[in-house]
Amino acid sequence: MSKKLTANRASLTHRLAYALRHPGRVPRHLRRSARDSWLRYRSPDHVAYYRAVMRSDTRRDPDAAVGSHSRERWLALGQMQFDYLLRHGLRPEHRMLEIGCGNLRAGWRFIEYLDSGHYYGVDISPDILVAAQDTLQAQGLQDRLPTLTPVHGLALGFLPAGHFDVVHAHSVFSHSPLSVIEECFAHIGRVLAPGGWFDFTFDRTEGEEHHVLREDFYYRTETLIALAAEHGLTARFMEDWEDLGHGQSKIRVTHRTDTQGVS
Repeated sequence: MSKKLTANRASLTHRLAYALRHPGRVPRHLRRSARDSWLRYRSPDHVAYYRAVMRSDTRRDPDAAVGSHSRERWLALGQMQFDYLLRHGLRPEHRMLEIGCGNLRAGWRFIEYLDSGHYYGVDISPDILVAAQDTLQAQGLQDRLPTLTPVHGLALGFLPAGHFDVVHAHSVFSHSPLSVIEECFAHIGRVLAPGGWFDFTFDRTEGEEHHVLREDFYYRTETLIALAAEHGLTARFMEDWEDLGHGQSKIRVTHRTDTQGVS
């Protein structure tokens, strides 16, 4: 088992060793720590906390706010997500819900590919959704009639039952405590159409589960699979996603009785 999968990034030993290997990154980490302390005081609720993080990051650079530190990387990661879903069953007639759609890094490709009106994106950050509107305009996709909606949590009670063939969440659970993930699992089955599936990425650890500055959360695969099962869902690890070198891992969730939509 690799050290990367067993490391506890929140431990003092790991942080000191990392600082010695990457001294140039220490100032950024100190700025993040100071921001974390301030936002923790002002926003004890995690969603409010991370909305404030996104507001801060989006003001500097919307691409970096969604985890891409160059436009080239932003384009490449969006293409990776799109290509993967295309290989794993996405079709133009599908109705898609993207949780944490950000500034449409992958979303604009889904909007372009899917039938008009079949893309619905939600995000906790109103600021990043304004950036998503800019992406939509820049790509000339207004006539595809996507929906972009801010949300506070992942109960999704305002969405119709059994409506979405595909639900997608990239780099959402990697920034979410287990309570947020469980809220999603408790309600995602209601909006999933028969035969539909929900793909999400997460930061995987095979050691102790932990978080760093309430921004980055690391989970064991079996924890998330068991949690999905508690809510009547079947979850399986998508091994081929890791072959792409993205750095996160991926799980696909379906209704427990479904045998379709999984490839």
